[in-house]
Amino acid sequence: MSQDEITNGDLTGETSAVERQNEQTRIRREKLEVSQKDGDDPFRYVSYPVDAASLRLKREFEATEGRRVCVAGRMMSRRLMGKASFIDVLDGEGRIQAYVRSDAVGPESYEKFKSFDIGDVVGVKGAVFKTNAGEVSVKADEIVLLSKSLRALPEKFHGLKDQELRYRQRYLDLIVNPEIKDVFTKRTAIIKSIRSFLDERGFLEVDTPVLQTFAGGGTARPFGTKHNALDLDMSLRIALELPLKKLIIGGMERVYELGRCFRNEGISTKHNPEFIMLELYEAYSDYNAMMELTEALVRNAALSALGTLSFKYGEHEIDLAKPFKKITMAEAVREHSGVDFDKIRTIDEARAAADKSGVRYLSRHGKGKILELFFDEFAEEHMIQPTFVLDHPVEISPLTKRKPDNPDYTERFELFIVGREHANAYSELNDPVDQRRRFEDQEQMKAAGDDEANMIDEEFIRAMEYGMPPTGGMGMGVERLIMLLTNSQSIRDVIFFPAMKPLS
Repeated sequence: MSQDEITNGDLTGETSAVERQNEQTRIRREKLEVSQKDGDDPFRYVSYPVDAASLRLKREFEATEGRRVCVAGRMMSRRLMGKASFIDVLDGEGRIQAYVRSDAVGPESYEKFKSFDIGDVVGVKGAVFKTNAGEVSVKADEIVLLSKSLRALPEKFHGLKDQELRYRQRYLDLIVNPEIKDVFTKRTAIIKSIRSFLDERGFLEVDTPVLQTFAGGGTARPFGTKHNALDLDMSLRIALELPLKKLIIGGMERVYELGRCFRNEGISTKHNPEFIMLELYEAYSDYNAMMELTEALVRNAALSALGTLSFKYGEHEIDLAKPFKKITMAEAVREHSGVDFDKIRTIDEARAAADKSGVRYLSRHGKGKILELFFDEFAEEHMIQPTFVLDHPVEISPLTKRKPDNPDYTERFELFIVGREHANAYSELNDPVDQRRRFEDQEQMKAAGDDEANMIDEEFIRAMEYGMPPTGGMGMGVERLIMLLTNSQSIRDVIFFPAMKPLS
């Protein structure tokens, strides 16, 4: 068996694969030691004069044909044919073929090249040409080893298919499955589009503390930590809301933050304990204006990343061009469960409806929470096309203004697409007296066992007492939007290094 035939390893976890990997690592280390003893250490390079990249060379072949270029990347395949060889070099844009001949690079360099391994990082200089098969290539007159790969890449024909291993070793995933780069390229385009969209609308990007003495602004369990110098218990923030509202009170009328938040809760296809949240606030606005803004922001992100407003997500064809549907939470529950909460007046009636429909609830749950449980059970999965679910109960909306004509409900919406929440927005509560009562209700819920309920934030109430203008606010989990626009089924597919339990 030739060196090229055994150069790829197998990371399936089987004993034979581990043994083969260890043997190949030993051979590669020996090659490195020989090179270093001969004064040809590949790690001696501190830079390399790269002036071309794969995709651009292919795209601009007519302008670059015959030009001498310098490319670099990882050698992903090699076809030895006596004194000539073809190799594929993977750079940051894609793959480019190089044609390496002994008489062009010199016999000594060619012999060294023959000892290179798949996965080694190489530099190639030479003229751009097109092979008889029509493939744009580089005719090498120089090839050097820039970095030695001491571990074999996953087996050529099996690839890196263990999903958990792909998440754990994202660097390897990017090498072996280069199409994954497209997801992260789109991720960057989406985040840039959000910033440019809001900047153009006159919003000011700000940043607020990650470490907080009070983890408020959302319903989630925080991560706790300790500030030793101050002997102070602190938390990683679960939301951006309260500091941003303080800036609104201070007269900064349009603000937004793209910041990392942390929630100490379960990991799923929709949840990672660390994620990027967008929150924005606009003075003298309300949840109707936030609907218009959110709809426009999502469309802009789709056009920036995909160039279209119609795209596939799983088995669904999503259409962002049509006006987003609007439905109240109670209407959605009535449509999909047959239970009309507008006719339910008491907690006993709500519990009876839940018992009859098989909806599980806790003794501390009120009518509003039970309505939400009905929505989760019967309606959420049907919200495939973009849908604003409006008018959430006060009980589950402690920071939101009540509806003037129906004070049991609030001026709040959530945006659902493909059966998943993508945004949450309010007409923000700006009455400090009502806010204190809401916090007190939340504290009672926490005392009854709800770990995600809010506590009273005296500093925030103090700020509100100076006068907060009518304000609209919106929060969005950025990774969920990226999932939607890259047809990714798990949030871990769009995070470079998702949270994983360490291997024992």
